[in-house]
Amino acid sequence: MDDWRDRLRGDPLPWLLDEANPAVRHLALRQLLDRPADDPDVVTARDAASRANPIAAILAAQDPAGWWEKPGHGYATKYRGTTWSLIFLDQLGADPAEPRVRAACAYVLAHSQAPTGGFGCSGANVETRPPPPGTVIHCLNGNLLRALIGFGWLDDERVGRAIAWEATAITGEGQPHWNAATPGPGFRCGANDGLPCAWGAAKALLALARIPPVQRTPAVKRAIAASVDFLLSRDPAVADYPMGYGNTKPNGSWFRLGFPSGYVTDVLQVLEALVEAGAGGDARLAHAVEWLLAQQDGQGRWANRYGYAGKMWVDIDPPGAPSRWVTLRACRVLHGLA
Repeated sequence: MDDWRDRLRGDPLPWLLDEANPAVRHLALRQLLDRPADDPDVVTARDAASRANPIAAILAAQDPAGWWEKPGHGYATKYRGTTWSLIFLDQLGADPAEPRVRAACAYVLAHSQAPTGGFGCSGANVETRPPPPGTVIHCLNGNLLRALIGFGWLDDERVGRAIAWEATAITGEGQPHWNAATPGPGFRCGANDGLPCAWGAAKALLALARIPPVQRTPAVKRAIAASVDFLLSRDPAVADYPMGYGNTKPNGSWFRLGFPSGYVTDVLQVLEALVEAGAGGDARLAHAVEWLLAQQDGQGRWANRYGYAGKMWVDIDPPGAPSRWVTLRACRVLHGLA
């Protein structure tokens, strides 16, 4: 048994590799068995995933022009609009070469980016002007950046502008464009009463960590370091990050592991971000790892307790049932820590 499975109560790998769910099988082959993208089994699973739900249902709902639900900036409605559909397709491992995926990336880059460089959380049905700068926020910018980088658009100048916005907004260096949604450095967020937001920090770090190390600018490296420092400034298993509006207890969503991931973040996603950023060996993660292991069932599986049931183009998992997707997330972290 591989080292990463030694702490599990059962071996979930055969379940994750079952051809009944080709999208999970595709990502398990890549992320748990470290198979290359051109491996015949990987190619077969990826092709099968494109023809099966949930990927097929999301792509089938897309307009030929590249948008979902309505044209425009793409944030509305949750969770069927253009930006959400693209974010979820990335998390599902959709094929970057699929023409409809490429059309979605092109549409988002043409319609969802504010003049300041970041992506705006506007749902306006407007194609003739960009989202207002005041709608740019860490969580959406991070989610879309991660998706666009994953789909192969890192070298696009517009992606570079969004990366530059993210790095500047995190560190406050250069000429940051503060707004109502992002009123200052260090993940300050208007949706969190102006306090630093760990949900946004996790999304931002996941995006920046996806940039290959050799392509990270000094500004990006400093932003990654600042993100790691912030997320490790609290015990992720407790998640008592700054809370606005008089809240004294962390949002319960921190402790409801789920899939896919919108703007909400859970304990597992903080682990994902820190592991991908190279901080998995930090001793301050030990409590969070123990918390994660305690959530598994007797077969080494995790349930989906935040699955957006009835809100997406297609449901991912039965609510509360053992989930291949959440189990894959957990196993990927354990594999990264091994």
